[in-house]
Amino acid sequence: MFDHEFDPVTPEEQARREQEADFARRVRREVRRMERGEADEDLRADEELEAAERAEAEERERRERRRSANLFRQFVSGTILVREGVSKYYLYMCCIAGMFFLNIAVMFMALHQDMKYTRLSREVQVLRERSIRLQELRFRRTTHSAVAAELRRRGIELYDPAAPGEVVDK
Repeated sequence: MFDHEFDPVTPEEQARREQEADFARRVRREVRRMERGEADEDLRADEELEAAERAEAEERERRERRRSANLFRQFVSGTILVREGVSKYYLYMCCIAGMFFLNIAVMFMALHQDMKYTRLSREVQVLRERSIRLQELRFRRTTHSAVAAELRRRGIELYDPAAPGEVVDK
């Protein structure tokens, strides 16, 4: 009735045969390339590319080492705190940081006190000048006879000095 042909090759066997054929084609192609000298050129190009990549990686690593070795950059970026061996000095660094902050606080307090002293000195100077002006005003308004009468009323004797007065220069 039905005419079916039986194929003894399984799909797995067929896939394996195709892979072997593909591999054989690639081997033949590579052998031909080697005979023509193209493979040597490709190998040389691959070696040169690999050497250039290695040189670039070494240069990058050298730059990174040089950058990480710069202490100033490590201090600024904070990477010095993660360096090996620095962790045993954390307590000392914390003490130094505390002293820095204390120093800053003391400097601000000293600056504040200096500004206060300067302001108070200026106020004292203004008060002295005002006192002098008031004394001068009082002496101008009071006559010599009024002063002598007031001194007699209080029982204080008014006399002229034996030696002439000296002028005091400021």
